[in-house]
Amino acid sequence: MTDKMKVNVTTEFGELEGVIIHTPGLEVEEMTPETAKRALYSDILNLAVATEEYKQLKGVLNKVSRVFEVTDLLAEVLKSEQVRKELLDEICRQENAQEIHADLFELTSPELARQLIQGVPIMRNNLTRYLSQERFSLWPLHNFLFTRDASMSFRDEVVIGKMANAVRDREALIMEAIFNHHPMIEATTVNSQKAGNIPTTGNISIEGGDFQVAREDVLVIGTGIRTSTQGIDFILESIKAKKEPIRHVLVQELPDMPESFIHLDMVFTFLDRDACMVYEPLILGTTRYHTIHIQIENGEVTKITEEKNLVKALKKLGIDLNPIYCGGRNDIWTQEREQWHSGANFFAIAPGQVIGYERNVNTVEELNKSGFEVIKAQNIIDGKAEIPKNKKCVITIAGSELARGGGGARCMTMPFKRKKVDW
Repeated sequence: MTDKMKVNVTTEFGELEGVIIHTPGLEVEEMTPETAKRALYSDILNLAVATEEYKQLKGVLNKVSRVFEVTDLLAEVLKSEQVRKELLDEICRQENAQEIHADLFELTSPELARQLIQGVPIMRNNLTRYLSQERFSLWPLHNFLFTRDASMSFRDEVVIGKMANAVRDREALIMEAIFNHHPMIEATTVNSQKAGNIPTTGNISIEGGDFQVAREDVLVIGTGIRTSTQGIDFILESIKAKKEPIRHVLVQELPDMPESFIHLDMVFTFLDRDACMVYEPLILGTTRYHTIHIQIENGEVTKITEEKNLVKALKKLGIDLNPIYCGGRNDIWTQEREQWHSGANFFAIAPGQVIGYERNVNTVEELNKSGFEVIKAQNIIDGKAEIPKNKKCVITIAGSELARGGGGARCMTMPFKRKKVDW
């Protein structure tokens, strides 16, 4: 058997070694205009087009890292009867679907994994279910292509997400089962719902799109409609419990509207030791949204102060970043348009080497002006181009359909192992 891979993420841009993704499947098509809002979408996707675009992302990732599919990992852990029982107990209890537990338990592991993601159609074998307006006993996980949100890697631990919307709770349960039980992955999980001695308060929610690792001692976390202040307090308590030397958490408040501001990584992402992508009006402009620096030392919060903005706060901690503007510098409307289509949402495969949507032409042009070579993903996959060694580049993937789902390359990747960065 291949040696276990130990979770280790100490920055957003260390060289990628292990990443979990989920290629969109039939769960994406099990959506109508009427149910899209319930599924947290503003539109419905064409699966055929989205799949072809997703192949570009996966093709590049396969060139640089070990890549794992959620469905395969889940099928592997479901081979254990104990894991299968515990996971089904929790899912069926939470989603009030105990009547299908026995039938699901008897499925093969691959088929059970598929149904837990693509949905379990309702059996209309009694009057209540016959008259029900619901189509599924377990709804499809329409959002699981955005693997970022349900779990977060930090150092050698994985924080299990507490999703802001119940329709995504099953994603977190699945990711927890994978990290706790897959034979190839070595991880310690931290779950606010099973916190043990870590104090918890109030309405905890925390999703990976808001959680960024700046450095081994610095976290950057957004708070808005998906991650609550209580969720960040849980992270603070988890850090305090370790009683380590100085640690820093930078918190960025986010607006409730527009919906494209759903997570921090829709307005801010790390690109390199010295570069970040920003949606300038929110991150650098004059706004009413606070940037807070929290310092923790030997198990105690020793400082909470307000900072001018996120970039300046990071500079004070020795992380001096050149902000590159999503949508360019010339036109606020262009900035808004490209931010809406995940123009600030980049995923780093190594320091200064990032993946993003080619449709955001002004953003890509800004990157190019800042020294990033522009390379089409398909050319890398076809062998017509190579990822340059130790040089900055932006690898562009098609995104005419995927972007309509409300997320970009960072949203669609869950890295759990990266090489350490030399500062």
